[in-house]
Amino acid sequence: MTPCPAVIATVSEYVPVLVMLIFAVSFAGFSLVVSVLLGKKAPTNPVKDAAYECGMPPISDAHQRFSVKFYLVAILFVLFDIEVVFLYPWAVQFQAMPAFLFAEMLVFIGILFLGWWYVIRKGAVDWSTE
Repeated sequence: MTPCPAVIATVSEYVPVLVMLIFAVSFAGFSLVVSVLLGKKAPTNPVKDAAYECGMPPISDAHQRFSVKFYLVAILFVLFDIEVVFLYPWAVQFQAMPAFLFAEMLVFIGILFLGWWYVIRKGAVDWSTE
């Protein structure tokens, strides 16, 4: 059973992509191997390897705990920011049914406003109570 000519044409279109992928992976691997083999091997120095910021020696651990409010604000930003994505399809189809879609968007923004109001009332973004 011979393959369909359409399948052969489709597979042959991906050969340049495969060649480029093989070239990119082999070039990256070659570069890594050459840099390991030819790179300078300097002895490690604990003073040189120490963290250095702003001319001050480190006085505490760099891994400090963050407040949960920090993450809550980030999640709320993502949540309310993603809602804006839903405005694009609405704007594209608005001329088809302007009255119905306007009412739909008022309901959507109303629900979004209620969520924002709830977040503000709960004090989720109030940093003064920290």
